[in-house]
Amino acid sequence: MQRIVYASRNLMEGSEEEKLQGVQQILAAARRNNTAAGVTGALIFNSGGFAQVLEGSSHELAEIFERIQCDSRHTDVLVLDHCSISERIFPDWSMGFIGTNTGDELMFGAITQDSGFDVSRLAADEILAAMQRLVLEEENL
Repeated sequence: MQRIVYASRNLMEGSEEEKLQGVQQILAAARRNNTAAGVTGALIFNSGGFAQVLEGSSHELAEIFERIQCDSRHTDVLVLDHCSISERIFPDWSMGFIGTNTGDELMFGAITQDSGFDVSRLAADEILAAMQRLVLEEENL
């Protein structure tokens, strides 16, 4: 089993509402496709960009990541980490999400503020830590 952590710069245009609708479309497709492929993960979004963790078989991740790289809604896709894993961080999440409420902004905002959402300055361990906090918060609800 493998894990990929990547970040990219957001190219979606329009109002904040239109961008959020676009993200909801991305999430719906990811959840449908990831469930069918046995892939789990989480997505972080803000007006500057995306960061995502994907976990699954190397074959399935390669196919999904190829589609991600070709998606015109973002650019500057940068793999921050790609490694073998013995267990998933997101075993029950076809695609978790951070990005639509104030708590999410507080959790992820510091990462993007420090880097200016320069994808080359984002760190995989910071992204994973933010996403793990999301999982813990959701599981405690």
